[in-house]
Amino acid sequence: MNIIRLEGLLQSIKKTRILVVGDFFLDQYWSIDPSLVEISLETGLDAHQVEEVRLSPGAAGTVTNNLAALGVGRITALGCIGTDGNGYEVSRRLEKQGVCIKNLLSSSRIYTPTYTKPMFRQPGTAPEKESSRFDIKNHKPLPEEIEVNILEMLEKNFPLHDAVTILDQVQEKNSGVVTDRVVRLLAELAVKYPHVAVMADSRTRINEFRNVLIKPNIHEAARAVGKEPDLDIECLVRKIGELCHSRVLMTRGSKGITTWDGDKIATCPALPASEIIDIVGAGDSVTAAAISALAAGATLPEAGVLAVLASNVTIHKIGTTGTASQEEILEKARCHPHLGLDLK
Repeated sequence: MNIIRLEGLLQSIKKTRILVVGDFFLDQYWSIDPSLVEISLETGLDAHQVEEVRLSPGAAGTVTNNLAALGVGRITALGCIGTDGNGYEVSRRLEKQGVCIKNLLSSSRIYTPTYTKPMFRQPGTAPEKESSRFDIKNHKPLPEEIEVNILEMLEKNFPLHDAVTILDQVQEKNSGVVTDRVVRLLAELAVKYPHVAVMADSRTRINEFRNVLIKPNIHEAARAVGKEPDLDIECLVRKIGELCHSRVLMTRGSKGITTWDGDKIATCPALPASEIIDIVGAGDSVTAAAISALAAGATLPEAGVLAVLASNVTIHKIGTTGTASQEEILEKARCHPHLGLDLK
């Protein structure tokens, strides 16, 4: 893939329509100044002073953040949030990005999943230090009436898009949007509409997806096939692909991305990284870049190249869930011709 091909794909991304299905979280960063700590008169415990609050859609919302930064023509969110204040913040910020939220249900029967991350400021120019996280999640099964609505909206919207990406963030089975019934319907729709590119990312259940491109990291893939992560890479990527009847895009951290299209295996090496990086959201930037590339007509190895470029941009954005723009990706590509880009 040369630079002209890369530029062409990035231009085509601006015309794509991508449906994002999954668990839309709120990421809440509290920037805390340790020098301002007070002692609570009531409890005698430390009362930390929050100097700044940074809010951003997380999980599936992080994927939409990245799709918007990449300039995708139309992004549609399909999921469910609570009627609480955190849900309001998620929907408001998605709309601000230009994301269509008419298929983002809200219900008083669930919480809006939220990650609250205390970030303690450091002396001088050192980055903030993240402390223990506070999570709000739904631990009970998704109410049936919500699940039925999700299934109906998915079947209706699936063929109207160039690509569909699924983000299964909730570890408790059937407690998030991506339930067993949703997974089965996705497998059916992927066969029924082969022109739609489909990618699935799941923290604990990647082995349950069928007929779609799966995006495990190396540890998720090894766990899915019951092997150790030091198994021969070609053997591992084939095993999970055959298990799921799927193509594979496997992330390998500092070793890059390996893809399998059902026949050929390709590896795109990772780019050099600075000593200080922030990997939060890197996987979601890979998802967004890869599905955007596929929606624009890229081959699977080309999607892997774009994903490596995007993730390297995002990990160098400290203290936030970063994104990568087209301009940043092109700049990164020009600096690293060893990616297989014939840059001139």
